[in-house]
Amino acid sequence: MKDSDSTADIAREYLERENKEKQVLALLLEKFLGRKDQILVQKTEMGGTEAYVSSVTLEWFAGRVHFASGLPLFQKKYNPETDNVEIDADSIDEIQQRPLDWSRQAPLVQYLAARHNHKFPPVLVVINQPWADNPKAAEWDSEGRATKSTTDFIPLDKDAKVGLLNISEDNVTIYALDGQHRLMGVQGLMELIKTRKLQRYKKDKGADDSFITVNDLIEKYQVDLAYLQNLPKEKIGIEFICAVAAGETRTEARRRVRSIFVHVNLMAAPLTKGQLTQLNEDDGFAIVARKIAVTHPLLEQRQERNPRVNWNSATVASNSTVLTTLQALQDMSERYLAQKFPHWKPLEKGLIPMRPEDEEIEQGIEEFKKLFDSLASLSSYKILEHEDTPALRRFSFERDGGEGNMLFRPVAQVALAQALGILVFKKGFSLEDIFKKLRKFDQQGGFSGMEYPQSLWYGVLYDPNKKRVQVAGRDLAAKLLVYILGGVQEQMERAELRKALADARTVEDKTISFDGEFVEPKAVGLPHILN
Repeated sequence: MKDSDSTADIAREYLERENKEKQVLALLLEKFLGRKDQILVQKTEMGGTEAYVSSVTLEWFAGRVHFASGLPLFQKKYNPETDNVEIDADSIDEIQQRPLDWSRQAPLVQYLAARHNHKFPPVLVVINQPWADNPKAAEWDSEGRATKSTTDFIPLDKDAKVGLLNISEDNVTIYALDGQHRLMGVQGLMELIKTRKLQRYKKDKGADDSFITVNDLIEKYQVDLAYLQNLPKEKIGIEFICAVAAGETRTEARRRVRSIFVHVNLMAAPLTKGQLTQLNEDDGFAIVARKIAVTHPLLEQRQERNPRVNWNSATVASNSTVLTTLQALQDMSERYLAQKFPHWKPLEKGLIPMRPEDEEIEQGIEEFKKLFDSLASLSSYKILEHEDTPALRRFSFERDGGEGNMLFRPVAQVALAQALGILVFKKGFSLEDIFKKLRKFDQQGGFSGMEYPQSLWYGVLYDPNKKRVQVAGRDLAAKLLVYILGGVQEQMERAELRKALADARTVEDKTISFDGEFVEPKAVGLPHILN
């Protein structure tokens, strides 16, 4: 009994001591963290560069960090013999070769203000001190090497892994090396909160004659004012490196910092459009496209056949066995469903759309599934049960020949979805009635032989000059599909369409008729409306 009491006493003493140590540590941290001139950091090292990782409030980030182009190390060099400032002609200034795009500020500000689950990645910044830009400063030795670093770090542990970094405004200037557009966005957010409006800019920071206002955000995005006022207290990850390290010459420091700048930008490979569609959880059209790509019988992956969807690239090679791309499916989804769900699109170009309600997404999936059920009923797609796509996609003059069928080209698939979206959701046509006509059109070869003058798509989706598909004809193809399906009634609209088709079939001032003859543009006319 005494032994168990003794064990309990020891355990209790251990817990009490541990709690006291935690309290002492909390008091010490509170003392250190309360100081404005120091920040608690963890030291890291990679590739010979020491760095210090921490987090700061958005307000601090906006107020204390400058754009990289202002870093003297990037702008000029000193000649100690003449004591003159010289233009740095040793190498191209990468910073000035990558100008800031100020048209991005407004979308970034709206993203931060209107999306509750917003997130910016950590930023990489450079700490500079005045002595680094004065060649006669005492911190440079007789050989022009720095005797200290521009980062002052006070370790708090024996291994010097955790400590305090000097960020005093009196002798430290900080520049964003990676994250300049994030800085631009956060600075814009602070200005918006402070003045209740923000000037929009063009790429070169020319004023755009319009503003974002707090009232707009409240009205369009139901932003809460109290929520907006709290945003400056949010924190962003930050990593500090020195502008000059102990033992470096100014030239060596400049090369190192420039090299890091180039590397962080080169390593950040952008995602392809297909990869973005795979990952996008905000865009309703992308969510619907993904779902159909993996569940619809025409597209889903099956063991006994080649994949039908290219998940990464936005194009399909003539010898590829896929039917379409995920990017094309997203474009089809958007052009078809936007007629029914226009609010799924972001309010302005460049903004991230708001995720639709789950119920609406389910409706979108159902509507898009109906479209693909109907597409699967076309004889061109039924051939896929015993034929691979290359023979159906290739033009007759290409190696091994082919059918030149537009339904196997992503641009034409998108045009078809665009036309059907207008007819079904805007003009009230029945999908069933539309496909009765399209099945007949398909059986008569209406989608095939794009490379021949007899085809409606010659000069529209097929470029007879370059002998390849042309993306620029997508919208005209969509209008022609609406027309042949009986969706164009107005005389003016027909006249415009007739002229556009004649222009498309004009190559080097020669207009080609459906018989393959050179004719006057007026003689081309419009195709028959399908029965």
